[in-house]
Amino acid sequence: AVDFGPQTADDAQGRLPAPPHDASGHTWHHPDETLLRITKLGVAKAANLASYESSMPAYEGVLTDSEIVAALSWIKAQWPVSIRAKHDEMNRSSSQKR
Repeated sequence: AVDFGPQTADDAQGRLPAPPHDASGHTWHHPDETLLRITKLGVAKAANLASYESSMPAYEGVLTDSEIVAALSWIKAQWPVSIRAKHDEMNRSSSQKR
């Protein structure tokens, strides 16, 4: 299961907000494969959480996988070098487990 950390319902529909994607958020705590799946399929489907509600839409059919990777790459390029290094190590560890 994917841990999305503590969040509160902030929007008018009572849905959870997207986390910040900078170094203060937890986006970088997830390997690239998970980030791609969340962006493409939406949080609930990617994490098999039937009752999870979020205002973040799924982008499958809207963006290609290459476009999603490009957007995620831009976000990652904004992170400090130390965070990118930790994320790169997580990706290496994650790919070795498959």
